[in-house]
Amino acid sequence: MISAESASLAFRTAVGAVCTPWALFRRKAPLASFITGRLITMVVILFMLGWALFALMELAPGDIVDQMMQQQLMSQSEGAGTDMSGVFSEEQLASLRAQMGLDKPFTVQYIRWLKRVLVHHDLGVSLISKAPVSFLIKSRIVNSLVLNLISLVFITFFSFLLGVFFASKAGTRVDIAATFFALFFHAFPGILLLILFQLLASLTGLFPVTAYPDFPVTEAPVRFVFSYSHHIFLPLFASFLGGIGGTMRMIRSTMLDQMGMPYIMALRARGISERRVYLCHAFRNTLNPYITGSANLLASLFSGSLVLEIIFAYPGIGRLMYDAVMQQDVNLVLANNMFISALVLFGMAVSDILLAIVDPRIRYGKES
Repeated sequence: MISAESASLAFRTAVGAVCTPWALFRRKAPLASFITGRLITMVVILFMLGWALFALMELAPGDIVDQMMQQQLMSQSEGAGTDMSGVFSEEQLASLRAQMGLDKPFTVQYIRWLKRVLVHHDLGVSLISKAPVSFLIKSRIVNSLVLNLISLVFITFFSFLLGVFFASKAGTRVDIAATFFALFFHAFPGILLLILFQLLASLTGLFPVTAYPDFPVTEAPVRFVFSYSHHIFLPLFASFLGGIGGTMRMIRSTMLDQMGMPYIMALRARGISERRVYLCHAFRNTLNPYITGSANLLASLFSGSLVLEIIFAYPGIGRLMYDAVMQQDVNLVLANNMFISALVLFGMAVSDILLAIVDPRIRYGKES
């Protein structure tokens, strides 16, 4: 019989056998070990997130079979002019659920889905449209990435430009007015702003009420670029107004904090020009908080684009996710959410790596 001391010693030996190579790896390659640890954490988080999504879909009332039967009954009732309720028996519904794999517990469904994705690299088919989930995501994700990346670039550029400028004008009337409008648009409901812009487009006719051209890019690439810019201007401007307020104020406050540091006083005492003090020294230290929050900004843009895509009929991943949730299409919901979550987690890991590149004081894995 194994004693408690022997079991404890064996456990400590096993832990040491695992931790010792990892400790050596961290000392020899701190940044590589950090990236490896973040990737492992991403995998664990995505696994738990997928399981939680299956659990939430299971808790939702009804399922996709009920909705399919209701839609079919409504269409038959409208065509025949009679009440067709009771046509489908419980055996037929149970058989249909068994064909879709919905008769198993959600944990079993999730393990089957993981096995299909990891082994066969197959995301399955949509339970509603019967189209491959990978095809549906590929056809929409490019549109969402283009929209959100353009918005992120504009917000980043103008946030730094205006943040540094208004930091140099701190306390003036221009700075007070800019702070007021930044707070106003930051607090203004995004959905209301999008609706107002759509009403503006409808009443004036200067812009389309939809955010995507009515012809494919392969038909006329050059004309598509100009038409896309015209269609996307109002929703992109609404996203820009909603995102620039908080980011610009963060950069402005960081610049003001840096301008009060002792090293800024030393630079000024050495006779260095004010322009170099702002742009070459204080500005560089404002990159750290922005890089840290850039992944959260990208995540907020993706979540905010859901409302944008619905209101302006933009064919993006957010609208696809909304339709999948409303129809309880489990395969499509899970693949969409896992992809966006992986993108956000990857962005957070990249932001941490960029911090080590931008700021030489940050070194992951090294003890002080």
